[in-house]
Amino acid sequence: MVSFKDLVVYQNTYKASIEVMTKIVPKLPETEKYDLADQLRRACKAIPRLIAEGYAKRHQRMGFQRYLDDAVGECNEMIVSLSHCKDIYPKYVDVKLCDELINIYDISGKQIYRLSESWSRFKGKGSPSPLHPTT
Repeated sequence: MVSFKDLVVYQNTYKASIEVMTKIVPKLPETEKYDLADQLRRACKAIPRLIAEGYAKRHQRMGFQRYLDDAVGECNEMIVSLSHCKDIYPKYVDVKLCDELINIYDISGKQIYRLSESWSRFKGKGSPSPLHPTT
């Protein structure tokens, strides 16, 4: 792996953020502009950003860990926010797309959590990194 862009979880959450920003947020009613829509905008973009930012601090055991923990929290926020979209505004948003995105964020949260667990076992310099295993 050469870059954070090589992480499948980064790729999936980046693509999902584009879907949210182009196909969900614009469909919400104007009354949600400063609440649900704003939350969706911030959370969906935060996940790939946190992965990228944390990757830059992968040499610091707790540096990367903190970013991954925050990314899991943002995935959970996206699941709740997308559930609100489909349950409160089924006439405005594509419910099937919301379900697909909820599934992506659920899987991504689990992937990030597993990466975080692997990283927490990182013992420091000289130990194999979960991002760069020795073979």
